[in-house]
Amino acid sequence: MLLMCTLMSKRFVERFKMSAFAKLGLSQALTRALSDNNYETPTPIQNEVIPLLLKGKDVVGIAQTGTGKTAAFVLPILEKISKNEQRPRPKTCHALIIVPTRELASQIEDNVAKYGINVPHLRATIVGGMKYPPQIKKMARGLDIMVATPGRLEDHLKSGSISLRDTTTIILDEADQMLDLGFMPAIRRIVAQSPKQRQTVLLSATMPKQIRQLANEILNNPADIAVSAQSQPVERIDQTVFLIEKAEKRPFLLRALENAFRTIVFTRTKHGADQVVKYLAKNDKKASAIHGDKSQGQRQRALEAFRSGKEHILVATDIAARGIDIPEVSLVVNYDMPTVPEAYIHRIGRTARAGREGQAISLCSSDERPRLRDIERMMKSKIPTENVAHSVVMDATGYDPLKGKQVKPTMDMTAAAKPHSKSRDENSEHPLDTRLHDEDGSQPRRPRGTKGGRPQRAGKKPTNRRDGEKAGNPGHRQAKPKFNGKSSDSGFDGQSRDAKKPFRGKASGKPGGKPGGRPGGKPGGRPGGRPGGRPGGKPAGRSNDRPNAGRKAD
Repeated sequence: MLLMCTLMSKRFVERFKMSAFAKLGLSQALTRALSDNNYETPTPIQNEVIPLLLKGKDVVGIAQTGTGKTAAFVLPILEKISKNEQRPRPKTCHALIIVPTRELASQIEDNVAKYGINVPHLRATIVGGMKYPPQIKKMARGLDIMVATPGRLEDHLKSGSISLRDTTTIILDEADQMLDLGFMPAIRRIVAQSPKQRQTVLLSATMPKQIRQLANEILNNPADIAVSAQSQPVERIDQTVFLIEKAEKRPFLLRALENAFRTIVFTRTKHGADQVVKYLAKNDKKASAIHGDKSQGQRQRALEAFRSGKEHILVATDIAARGIDIPEVSLVVNYDMPTVPEAYIHRIGRTARAGREGQAISLCSSDERPRLRDIERMMKSKIPTENVAHSVVMDATGYDPLKGKQVKPTMDMTAAAKPHSKSRDENSEHPLDTRLHDEDGSQPRRPRGTKGGRPQRAGKKPTNRRDGEKAGNPGHRQAKPKFNGKSSDSGFDGQSRDAKKPFRGKASGKPGGKPGGRPGGKPGGRPGGRPGGRPGGKPAGRSNDRPNAGRKAD
């Protein structure tokens, strides 16, 4: 009798789990998949957005990463597909999801597969850095769902590999990041090729005026949904800023990592990320870096090692701050203060996921103080600060910056995300875009294919990155200096060319000054380290069809 009651109670609970999403208008095929993946109740944004999308309404949604907004738009798309008996025509797609980075594209594709396991559908991820022929083959059959980054999508639209004439739903995810990356002109061109009678959804963590303007242009009487205060950090994150000199950041980081477990270290530049990894390796701490100069295989292996617990330290540029849900990150370290204040929110948001608590520490040198003030101004609150003396950093008595607050993760990796199938690099909004930036937004780059086909640096393979990080980013060519915390801010404003705003921060690279400003280290521009060109090398500006998986990091 007791066993029967237990079974009946379990069945009732399962029906309740399913009914929570069923009340929003989702079919049994979807609610069953959600129940199988232990999704019990909808999040606030899912409660708000799903019914609106099922009714065909346009929506502007403001929500931070980790609030469940992916499911909020994927589930209604799958619901429509399940009821649509008409197969997509060749070279067309019914639903288009546009995202800024390949990591986010891969994550969304994984979610589509997970939520839609009981719904027959054709899907494809179309991102830069991957070979064209397999993508063309997928699109030739017609797609129910296409997840794409802007640059590669424009390539296929121009070549006729895909058409948006039958597209009834367009999702713009992480719109504020696409603004930062300079993709707004591309977005406007893409949307203009779709039917006027369509459903459009714009999702963003913040709502700058340029995003609001875009929403007014392409959406039809949208519903505005905001589920949390704009740009506010997670309350469960213990934040501390350490005021420290640049030369002492590395030893301080090493000290902080002594008692840390699963940690993401954010740097401002790709070169900086590689240098931190090398420094940690010299001090017997294994870490991997992910950034725009890493191949698909390298980035995938690094993320999977971090997810599985094989490595406890991941060094990343801001590419990892958006849309990547890595469980049980206990500590985030801002090795460099972010150039764009909003990036701080996205960085520290990698910890304190799924109801957990987390810790975030920032290493702020004197030249980065203006960036700290910009962050505090945006947050409308002060972040606790501590002055770190030289003697404290260098003393071997066991100073613990974390103050014993770290709790070892449970290492329950069953909840970890599946390995994402990453593409390679995908950067520029256009092959000859003149607004070329480092992926962190700090350094303007020279467009490839200019200056008479100027050759790449020795040892570098040409890449023409498309979407995903900062537009362009040619050949990992660093505009000096890189590692000293100062940014050469001229030419970057975090926005599209048609929406300029003043940039905060100091410029670097004074005539006659030190090349990199790294005390005791190598010059940031590494003059004399490598020849400026590769005699007989391949010219820049070629297609990015070929992965450079064997490419060595700097």
